[in-house]
Amino acid sequence: MSGVLVGFAGMTHLGVNSAAAALARGFRVVGYDPDREVIEALRRGDPPAVEPGLPDVLRRHASRANYTADIADLSRCDLVYIASDVPTDGSGASDLAGIRRLIEGVSGALARGAVVVVLCQVPPGFTRALALPGERLFCQVETLVFGEAVERAMHPERIILGCANPSATLPAALEEFLSAFACPILPMRYESAELAKIAINCCLVSSISVANTLAELCECLGAAWSEIAPALKLDRRIGQHAYLAPGLGIAGGNLERDLATVCKLADAHGTDAGVVRAWIANSRHRRDWALQTLHGAVLSKLEDPVIAVLGLAYKQNTHSTRNSASLALLAHLAPFRVRIFDPVVPATAIPNPRCHAASSELDACEGADALAIMTPWPQFGTLDPVQVARKLRGKLVLDPYAVLNAVACRAAGLEYHTLGFNPDGIRTEK
Repeated sequence: MSGVLVGFAGMTHLGVNSAAAALARGFRVVGYDPDREVIEALRRGDPPAVEPGLPDVLRRHASRANYTADIADLSRCDLVYIASDVPTDGSGASDLAGIRRLIEGVSGALARGAVVVVLCQVPPGFTRALALPGERLFCQVETLVFGEAVERAMHPERIILGCANPSATLPAALEEFLSAFACPILPMRYESAELAKIAINCCLVSSISVANTLAELCECLGAAWSEIAPALKLDRRIGQHAYLAPGLGIAGGNLERDLATVCKLADAHGTDAGVVRAWIANSRHRRDWALQTLHGAVLSKLEDPVIAVLGLAYKQNTHSTRNSASLALLAHLAPFRVRIFDPVVPATAIPNPRCHAASSELDACEGADALAIMTPWPQFGTLDPVQVARKLRGKLVLDPYAVLNAVACRAAGLEYHTLGFNPDGIRTEK
């Protein structure tokens, strides 16, 4: 066990998963959050975020964790991470006021010589403007993914570290902590590190936009994107881990925030961000895929249709609904009767009196004219298409993420639709 005591300020998704990784690597941790209810829940072993494996990691290492709502407890730490999630508005703009207040409070509680690392995502220029000495101030790029946060926090590919002086030796406590993760450490200027996170997400969005654009063409030409994507991944210039799965637009908040930041910076400095704005437009266009398909096949043809919707979270293995394609669809379905089910997100997340909270996937299908699987929860993949067909009143199944087996669905008599393939073959008109 290491003698370095590591603090994490902000027990939100970022903070609690990062704290879990530090515990798993053998460090003692102080987890601070001003919300006493969050702290009491953590002491009971109930984290404020849904992530596979998170409760187990916190439980196994509970003896080395101290959760507190008293910021003064951070004064014992050698190293403190500013690790609160950064809220964004509907346009993706960050609200940094809370982060600034948190940093100010932490700075007043620090012991002499303690190191501060800004882990939450901030725009270029933020860290350098803080009133802390450069030899004690760093920013680290977080690369967590909802649904995979514990694994990525424990086993990062590399650590990108913003420094006042990238060539200087790191403080001993920070060096010991980062070295425990056994991956390359890339020191660079504050601004480079802050922009590196945005660059990573821009590359991901570009791949998603390519997949979405060409998958839509597949639906018109009789091609199947599921056959094309493996060929691309075998190209060394693209790679096995490329983001090539089509989806219903980007969601979750983080990618949207980075695109908004690039557009804002480009406008301020007179550079071109046309391609970024095209990605944003493509995302908004593809988000309407489910609504357009439902409208053409059901909503425009039946007088009082019932729609079953499985999934409310923006992706599997998370409770987050930030910019969820499911919630966007449900907003358009407000005039209609809807039966909804999500294994984590409660139906109260939908302010629609015509929404019925189903007790299970099959209960949601009962008497519905169409089924839309809007979140690819793994448990949805175990549904038997024959049972689904028996429960539904209609035949339409929208499965954008291909959770179900297409052949089995069609064999059960279902009219199955997924992104990147049109079951009717070649289509010459939209």
